Amino acid sequence: MNNKGFSEKSNEVDNESKPKKGLAKILAEKKFTYTLPGKRQINIFAFVVLGLNLFFVVGILLFFNNDAFHDFIFNIGR
Repeated sequence: MNNKGFSEKSNEVDNESKPKKGLAKILAEKKFTYTLPGKRQINIFAFVVLGLNLFFVVGILLFFNNDAFHDFIFNIGR
């Protein structure tokens, strides 16, 4: 199967042409593995995200409905 616009050797990469330097050399030598987060970590992260979103929505509602809070935020911004 011949894909239009691609040469037959497009999948080959010559890593030996340039020696890696610095951080790329360090990362090439290390073997990193990624593990998916567990249920507890996912739940903690979700709780933090949802809590901050709720805090943000309450702040917006207070900003538009409470004059004292609106003035407080306005004075912080000065």
